[in-house]
Amino acid sequence: MVTFEVTLPDRIDSDIDRLVDQGDFLNREQAIEELLSLGVSAHGVSHETEDELSEDLFTQAVDDQQDPASYQDEPL
Repeated sequence: MVTFEVTLPDRIDSDIDRLVDQGDFLNREQAIEELLSLGVSAHGVSHETEDELSEDLFTQAVDDQQDPASYQDEPL
């Protein structure tokens, strides 16, 4: 796990303390970790590059195709 130091405005620091005091989080560490995770998720960060996304779309399209010779006729 990565550890780093960050400077927060007093207002945000007070908000985090208030959330912990209200019982929304067990402690400041959990509050900060979860709030940062929510912020990153809301921002829409993707770990895939555009090339990987294009490749996935192509692979999915090929995988979705079916060989007509593999169709079995249903009995009437």
